[in-house]
Amino acid sequence: MLSLYLRAPSFNVFNLDGLRQATAPKKQPCRHLPRICCATTTFEQPPLRRSGNYHPNLWTDDYVQSLTTNLKVEDEEVNVRRISKLKEDVTKLICEKKELADQIQLIDHLQQLGVAYHFKDEIKDALWSMYGNLEDTRILLKDNLHATALLFRLLRENGHDVPQDIFNRFKDENGNFKASLRHQTAAMLSLYEASFLAKEGEEVLNEAMQFTTEHLRNFMRSEESFDLQPQYLRKQVGRALDAPLTWRIERAQTRWFIEAATTINPLLLELAKRDFNTVQSIYKKELTQLSKWWTELGLPQRLPFFRDRLMENYLWAVGWDFEPQLWRSRLMQTKSNCFITLIDDIYDVYGTLDELELFTDAVDRWDVNAIDKLPEYMKIAFLALFNMVHDAGYMIMKEKGLDVIPYLKRAWADQCKAFLVEAKWYHQGHKPKLGEYLDNAYISVSGLLILCNAYCMSKDLTGEALKAYSRACPQITKPSAMLFRLYNDLSTTTSEMERGDVPKTIQCCMNERGVSEAAAREVIKELIMDNWRVINGDRACSSSFEEYFKSVAINVPRTSLFFYHHGDGYGKSDEETRDHIISLLLQPFKI
Repeated sequence: MLSLYLRAPSFNVFNLDGLRQATAPKKQPCRHLPRICCATTTFEQPPLRRSGNYHPNLWTDDYVQSLTTNLKVEDEEVNVRRISKLKEDVTKLICEKKELADQIQLIDHLQQLGVAYHFKDEIKDALWSMYGNLEDTRILLKDNLHATALLFRLLRENGHDVPQDIFNRFKDENGNFKASLRHQTAAMLSLYEASFLAKEGEEVLNEAMQFTTEHLRNFMRSEESFDLQPQYLRKQVGRALDAPLTWRIERAQTRWFIEAATTINPLLLELAKRDFNTVQSIYKKELTQLSKWWTELGLPQRLPFFRDRLMENYLWAVGWDFEPQLWRSRLMQTKSNCFITLIDDIYDVYGTLDELELFTDAVDRWDVNAIDKLPEYMKIAFLALFNMVHDAGYMIMKEKGLDVIPYLKRAWADQCKAFLVEAKWYHQGHKPKLGEYLDNAYISVSGLLILCNAYCMSKDLTGEALKAYSRACPQITKPSAMLFRLYNDLSTTTSEMERGDVPKTIQCCMNERGVSEAAAREVIKELIMDNWRVINGDRACSSSFEEYFKSVAINVPRTSLFFYHHGDGYGKSDEETRDHIISLLLQPFKI
């Protein structure tokens, strides 16, 4: 099925390879020119171009084309049969009668092992049963904080509005969480993870977060964590304090969980490893075809000033859509990511303000005739973008009979307009206030464009849903895009300011409020918490289409944190990012 898309006809309104020749001035016959007095002659200076000082692409097409699947053909057949048998066994395991706490733990393990997508119906039925009989469920769990918190997190993650007062039984007569709980490290960890599913105004969960954070930090500092507690538990606590589970991309958590777990059912562990390797083989096939497309397009050679990051762009798409059947979305999002980076660098680094205004107008009108006014490098970028968007629109029209091109065009126009606002701020020396900056920055970060792509690529997209999108974007899009921006700015601000970019979130806060950088960072972290609370309040879904779209909206900030948590893992593509690419896309598990 994958090859069908890549063979779809391309809307090449112009041949990019011939563009340079077509637009080059005709050679004039050589003549002896008269001597000119330099003192009376002025020469037009070329525009001053900035440089992002980006390092070259680390993953060549030759290397990507050399990637092989994890198994030989005959071994693949054996693997498919073994996975099928394991899935049957795990289905029976889910459905068999067991203690409620064990059932909850099993569902959590399936999610963290990355195989829950095989058992969506069984898991949904089990959680619906628990939620529908919540009072009986609470009674059965009694004073088991670990299972109660785990149930709370699983229900909320899957769109069920379980109330926060489920934790009231773990408070003392003064309304505080019982001090005796601090000795139950696994339970404290589970409550800590649950607290990050808080909605706006839920004080019980805010108290739980403060309570558990303090005691888990003490646990990590104490000798007890080294001598008396399992090493696996210590690893879990350290990882959770670095970033909670609900903020992490699923594929990275799966890899870590498989490698770190020591007490997992061997049946589940074998299925997880085999499934991970199988999905990774699919990723490799997609990468070889994407690299072929990108190399033939030739943009990095024609426009060497921008970040050439195909492998990283694909990893972003995996963060949003990891399941194997979502290959169409990964292909489209990866291609879109390549153009987002190119055009971002045109606006941020390379283009002059006059050129950027012309380019924005051309994209806004989506007019190929407007390219006559553009410099050559912009003609190349515009025509390549034009072709990419129409290729995507053609594929969706062919499969669903729906015309999404107007929506994609509008999203790209809005993206370029937001880029232009920041470019004007830079060229005019304007220092925006925090609110003014964020009102534009949550668009310029490309979150809304990414979510528009996801909306249009959903397999359950309908004409009615498309009309609804034309009236108003879903509510979850803004906090999702805002988190994308905030995580980005926390890590990339220093390098971007050194390059001379417009002030980012931290600088805007410092300038407006007269506070230190450390204080400004705390303000941004609170904004991050506020936006996650909004997302947590909007997890309920009424259809499979809405469920898919909201999962991508949640995965967008997760993937942003993944790339920017410990520095600029995209622009600089540091050693940590290379390790992630190897572990998630290239290196299989040994069975």
